[in-house]
Amino acid sequence: MSEAVVETRRPTLFALVRYFLGLGTFGFGGPIALSGAMRRDLVDARGWFTPGEYREGFALAQLAPGPMAAQLAMYLGWVHGGVPGSALVGFAFVLPSFAMVVALAVLYLRFGGLAWMSGVFLGIGAAVIAIIARGAWRLLSTSVAGDRLLWVVAGGSAVLTAWTEAESVWLFLSSGVLVLLVRAPPGRRAGASALAPWLVTGFGVPASLSTLASVFWYFALAGSFVFGSGLAIVPFLHGGVVNEHHWLTERQFLDAVAVGMATPGPVVITVAFIGYLVAGPLGAVAAAAGVFLPCWLFTVIPAPHFHRLAKNVRVKAFVDGVTAAATGAIVGAAVVLGRRALVDAVTVAVALVALAVLVKLKRVPEPAVVVAAGLVGWAARAA
Repeated sequence: MSEAVVETRRPTLFALVRYFLGLGTFGFGGPIALSGAMRRDLVDARGWFTPGEYREGFALAQLAPGPMAAQLAMYLGWVHGGVPGSALVGFAFVLPSFAMVVALAVLYLRFGGLAWMSGVFLGIGAAVIAIIARGAWRLLSTSVAGDRLLWVVAGGSAVLTAWTEAESVWLFLSSGVLVLLVRAPPGRRAGASALAPWLVTGFGVPASLSTLASVFWYFALAGSFVFGSGLAIVPFLHGGVVNEHHWLTERQFLDAVAVGMATPGPVVITVAFIGYLVAGPLGAVAAAAGVFLPCWLFTVIPAPHFHRLAKNVRVKAFVDGVTAAATGAIVGAAVVLGRRALVDAVTVAVALVALAVLVKLKRVPEPAVVVAAGLVGWAARAA
């Protein structure tokens, strides 16, 4: 009965898009907080979606690659308006944080050399290490839990990431195949260069079209291996952006991650900051489009068949293995980035205090911790 009542209260597509514009503008706290806000606002308060529709979207967002909150938003858009509804809702959810990050990238390029700004980012970088460490622990406790096989996969991924200071798609894929073979072995039955220069200029000279294509392709590949938390993209990006392509330095990469965490909306929007630094405004667009396109495709393509896919033992085993490897890589990335970010007594103290606040005072939002750490870094540099 209640399901039928909810069905009669469908919003207009304009109202749904307007809601996600607001959530993308003011929604802080990461994927769990954003997903919880959607449940509270769209199911409990407004009755725009049934509890069953929300549960299906939440399950798909966990099962398929893509940043969880953005994928859940896209699924709800699909439920209401099909493929066009999914695209409009996803665009509305991402647009505000994209605009904020690009604006911060402009300021970063213009004023990044000033002592006060470098001090701010020094403090923020230390807080980011605490946030990554806490996020990694929470992911381990939820996605790996008491499963010994997944602990082995996550531990191996963490060690390899910290040791090699690089991440590989093949590590994630092989981890998924390993868990699949153990849990569901074969035989077991189972359910343009002519563009205006300012459009493609980040650091240094204008970027070429081939660089723009590389930015898009690299971030599309990265977006295909983000499972659950947006933090999962951090270790993957670190290996490619810093070590492979040499687009950013360690310090600049950490600053980019900090910007993504300090702004509302999905954490993976940090890719727009990176894209802007590499290739200007079009670089930001290429990076954001690349990382969110797989997320959208992995929503609208399996959505009509989700009931069957969700019950497939082999699909679930593969996803569990990839998720465990990605979670372990986050731990390894925290070690790698921590070696660069915690450079003195001040940054170590900031990281420890930030971690204590996040663990003990659970109601303190992460952006508030990031801002406070930036002020401490500014004060320490000015002293």
